[in-house]
Amino acid sequence: MSWRSIIVTQHAKISYSSRQLVVQTRDGVNEIPIDDIQLLLVSTTAAVITTAAIAALVDVNAKIIFTGRNSEPICETIGYYPNNRDKALIEAQFTWNDELKQILWTKLVIQKIRMQMQVCDFMQKDTVDLADELNKMEVGDASNREAVVAHKYFTLIFNKKFVRREFDPVNSALNYGYSILLAAVNREIVVNGYMTQLGIHHHSEENDFNLGSDLMEPFRPIIDFWVVNHKFKEFTPDIKYALVDLLNFEIEYNDKKTILRNALTKHVANCVNFLSAKNDSIDVKVGLTNEVPNNAINGHV
Repeated sequence: MSWRSIIVTQHAKISYSSRQLVVQTRDGVNEIPIDDIQLLLVSTTAAVITTAAIAALVDVNAKIIFTGRNSEPICETIGYYPNNRDKALIEAQFTWNDELKQILWTKLVIQKIRMQMQVCDFMQKDTVDLADELNKMEVGDASNREAVVAHKYFTLIFNKKFVRREFDPVNSALNYGYSILLAAVNREIVVNGYMTQLGIHHHSEENDFNLGSDLMEPFRPIIDFWVVNHKFKEFTPDIKYALVDLLNFEIEYNDKKTILRNALTKHVANCVNFLSAKNDSIDVKVGLTNEVPNNAINGHV
């Protein structure tokens, strides 16, 4: 099973040879077994990558993310023909039962809010208002408690003047972390043979990742937890490395300790199996441990 996250941050040539991803930089040559790679982040506009390397990475279901001139992710790869995609899976996705979609979305939102409350608890912030909003939850979140809680939550963990859409280092870090999380979820959706475009709640025609945007929701507060616990004034490369490495952060998923990337694998499979009526029920339980994630870097070059 693939597990490595590779980050390219400087002028480089990325190629492929003999089942190895070859990364040439001014510091030397790095060779990484292609089967070990789960994510390649090209975090510079000064790198070139060969079509052979792209094809090999897509063939092993590795995700490639490219960043733009502002160093924030701008696009990612999705293979047209994953090895296990077939017509029956796609037809099933188009006909997912509306009631099952409503049940799953409700569970996702409830767990997201509970995670937000746990982040607040770690910071010793009063969660009474968030709990009150959670108690108003309806099936399918018809009253949009998610948005109401989000506004209160961000002002609690940051400050009352915090605006989510402002361009500053904190928001840049949040956006970067969410993009990495979304890419990891999208990868698992494709690996399971489904389309990322067809969501259960998100339905934007301009979003190719509606389903990923749905399924990632309970895990978003993990990014918030890291950002709020690391005080920084600039969005530096070290911040980016650490956000990518959050895929190796230990959490609890359905009452068992695991790392985030493995939890996402199980979570996506559980969700699509429930929606396709392969499972009669689904649990969505995500929890933080007492550990604050550090700045460990996993295989960047």
